[in-house]
Amino acid sequence: MPKDHLNTVFKGALILSISSLVAKILSAVYRIPLQNMVGNTGFYVYQQIYPLYGIGMTFALNGFPNFISKLVAEQPDETSKSLIARRAFHILSGLSLVVFFGLQLGATWIAAHMGDVNLAPIISAVAWMFVFMPWLATGRGYYQGKFLMGPTAVSQLIEQVVRVAIIIMAAYFSVRLGWDNYRMGTWAMSSAPLAAICSSLIFTAFGLRYLLAPAPAPTHPLPSYRKLTKRFVIEGGTLCLVAAVVILLQLVDSFTVMRGLVHQGQLPEVAKALKGVYDRGQPLVQLGLVVATAFSATLLPALTDALAKRQPIEFKRQTQAMVHVSLALSMAATVGLVALMPQINRLLFGSLEGTTALQIYIISILFAALITTYTSVLQSLNEYTAMIIGIIAGLATKVLANYIFVVHYGINGASAVTVLSLAVMFAVMWLGSPEDLQQVLLESGYLIKLLALSAVMGIVVILSCHQITALVGPILANTRGMAGIITVIGVLIGVLVFVAGAVYARLFTIREWLVLPYGKRLIKAVAKGKEHHS
Repeated sequence: MPKDHLNTVFKGALILSISSLVAKILSAVYRIPLQNMVGNTGFYVYQQIYPLYGIGMTFALNGFPNFISKLVAEQPDETSKSLIARRAFHILSGLSLVVFFGLQLGATWIAAHMGDVNLAPIISAVAWMFVFMPWLATGRGYYQGKFLMGPTAVSQLIEQVVRVAIIIMAAYFSVRLGWDNYRMGTWAMSSAPLAAICSSLIFTAFGLRYLLAPAPAPTHPLPSYRKLTKRFVIEGGTLCLVAAVVILLQLVDSFTVMRGLVHQGQLPEVAKALKGVYDRGQPLVQLGLVVATAFSATLLPALTDALAKRQPIEFKRQTQAMVHVSLALSMAATVGLVALMPQINRLLFGSLEGTTALQIYIISILFAALITTYTSVLQSLNEYTAMIIGIIAGLATKVLANYIFVVHYGINGASAVTVLSLAVMFAVMWLGSPEDLQQVLLESGYLIKLLALSAVMGIVVILSCHQITALVGPILANTRGMAGIITVIGVLIGVLVFVAGAVYARLFTIREWLVLPYGKRLIKAVAKGKEHHS
C-alpha cells in the first residue's frame, strides 16, 4: 500500500474513531437527564423500545456500511463501484421494507409479548427509521469503500445531535404539559426517523447521482442479485450480529424482565418502575465501554498495517498491546464503578434503588470490552467461526435463562444473566481463536498482576468512601451533592492507586503506556525519578 494512501486510511480511521467516540458519549449521557425528568416508569417506556432503534442504527451505521465498503473496495473502477452500491441499495431497500411493515403490522403483537400493549404506538414510531436505513448504509458504505470517512463521521454526529435534542425536548414538554409516559415515549422515539432524515441529507448528491439516476453500462461483470443477497445475509449479517451484541441482550430484556417481574408477583406499575431502575445500568455500561475501548482502538490502523506488510511479530505485539490496554481499562472501570455504585446511583438518579443489580450489571463492561477487542482482531484475520458460535451461544444463554432468573431473583437475576451471557460469548471466542491470541492474556503473569491490583484499588476506594461518610455523617452523606463529592474523591483515589500500582508491578510495556493518555509524560517522570534516586 503506497505511503500517501496509507496516510489517508489512517486519517480516515482517526476521523471516524473521534466521531464514533463523541456519538457514543452523547448516546450514553442523554439518558441520565432523561431518567431524571421522566422518572423510572417513563425511562422504562423509552428503554423497552430502544433496542429496536439500536438494532436499526447498528445496521445503518456499522454492520451493513462495513460490508458495503468491502464490496465497493473490491471493484476495479468507478463505474463498477457505483453499480455495486446501487445493487446493495436495492437489496437493503427490500430488507428494510420487510422490517418496516413487520413492525407496523405487528406492533400490537410485539407490545403484548413485551407485557405492555400501550407500547404499540412507540413501536410504530420507531419503525419509520428503517425506511431511511438503506440510503444511510449505502452512502456510508460507498464513501468508506473509497477510504473517505468524512461523510460517515458527519452523518453520525448529525444523527446523534438531532435525536438527543428531540428526546430531551420531548421529556421537557412531557413534564411541563403533563403528558403520560406513553405519549412522551412516542415523541421521544419519533426522534429516530427525524434524525435519520437529517443525517441522510449528507448523502443527497450521492443518492441522486449513483442510486436514482439511470444506471451506466457495466464495464466489468458484477455478482448477480442472488449471489449478492447471499453475501449480504452471511457476511453482512455476521458484521451486524457482532456490532449489535449488547443491544440484542437488551432486546431479550424487553421481552422478559417486565413479564418475569409480574409473574414473580409484582404489580404491573411496580414492575415497570423496577425495569426502569434496571435500565439505569445501560448508560453506565456504555460510558464504561467508551473508556475501555477508545484508546485501544487507536492501535487498529497499526494492526492493519502489520497484516498488510506481513509482519507477524509486529502484529502480535500490536495485538498484545490492544488486548492488555482494553482489559486493564475495562477492569479498572468495572471495579471502580462497582465500588462507587451507591454514590453514583444517588448522584445520577437520585436514589439507591437497584444498587446491587447495577453493581452486577456493571461487570458487563469487562466482558463486552474483551469481546469488542477480540472481534476486531479476529475480523482482521478473517476468522469468523468463533465469533458467530460465541454470539449465538451467548444469546441462547440469555434467551433460555433470563425469564427464569427474573422470576426467582428479580432484576438482580436479569443482571447476572447478562454478565453470564457475555462471559459465555467471550469464552467461546477465546477458545476458538488462534493459540497466539489465546496466550496474549496469560503472558508474563499479566492477568494475576491485574487482578491483584484491581482488588487493592477496589478495597482502597470502598474504605475511603466509608471513611468520608463516617466523617460527614449519614444525613449529609445521603444528599446528591455529597454523593458527587465522594464520587469525585473516590475516582481520583482509584486512578492514583491503579496508576501507581501499574508502574510498581510493571503491568504495561513502554508500547502499552504510550497508547494511554499522558503515558509518555508518566514514562518520563518515572525515568527522572529513577535518575534522582540513583
